Amino acid sequence: MTFKLQPLVLLAFIAGRLAVTAWADSASNQVFVARAQKTFESARQNYLANTNSTTNAWVYASACFDLADLATNDDHRAEMARLGIAACRHALETEPQSAPLHYYLGMNLGQLAKALAPSLSAYRLVHEVEREFVRAAELDVHFDYGGPARTLGLLYFQAPGWPLSVGSKSKAREWLQRAVDVAPDYPDNQLNLAEAQLKWRQRDALAATLQKMDALWPAAKTNFAGVKWETNWQDWDTRRDRLKTDAQRIYGNK
Repeated sequence: MTFKLQPLVLLAFIAGRLAVTAWADSASNQVFVARAQKTFESARQNYLANTNSTTNAWVYASACFDLADLATNDDHRAEMARLGIAACRHALETEPQSAPLHYYLGMNLGQLAKALAPSLSAYRLVHEVEREFVRAAELDVHFDYGGPARTLGLLYFQAPGWPLSVGSKSKAREWLQRAVDVAPDYPDNQLNLAEAQLKWRQRDALAATLQKMDALWPAAKTNFAGVKWETNWQDWDTRRDRLKTDAQRIYGNK
C-alpha cells in the first residue's frame, strides 16, 4: 500500500486494519462494500434499539469507520465518521473508562480529518486522535490485538513531525514494538514494525522481524480465517511480499 506524504491523509490507515479504499479498482471491491453496508445496517439497528449500550455504540462506530474507509468522496466519508464520533461521545458520557469507545472515537476522528484535509480543522483533529488512542492504550492496550498501541505507532510513524504534526520516530518505534509485544501473532503488528524498520534502514532488526513473520504466517492463516479476514489477507500478503522484495533489492543476500 503506497502512502502519500501529505499531512493527515495518512490518518485513514491508522486503524491497523486494511484501508479498503486501496482496493477501489479491484473487481472484488463491490463485494467488500456490500459486506460493510450489511454490517453497518445491522450495527445501526442494534444501536438505535439501545443507544445506552456501550457495546452497541462501539460496534456501530466500528461499522461507521469501515464505511467511511470505503467512501469514494469526502462528503460521504465525513458523514460516516461523524456518525461514529457522535455514538462514541454519547456513550462516553456514561462510560468514560471504555477503551473501545476511545479507540473507535480516535479512528473516526482520523477519518474525519482525512475528509477535511488539508484544512486547519483537520490539523487540529490530529491531537485529538492522539489523545483518544493514548487513553485507549491506558485502559486496555490489548483491545483489537494491540490496537491502541498499533494505531499510536502508525500515527507517529506516518504523520509529519513537529511543528506540522505529531510524528515522532522514537514514539513510533516504542508503540509499534509494544503492539508486537502485546499481540505478536497478529500479522499486521509485525508488518507495521517491519515496514518502519525498512524505512529506517534497520537491516538486522528487519531481518529478525521477517523471520518471525515466516514462522507465524501458517498459523495466522488458520487463526484469522473466514470472510471477515479476506480483505486483510489481501493486504497482508501483498505487503509481506513487497517487504521481502524491497529488502532483497536494498540489502541483497547480506
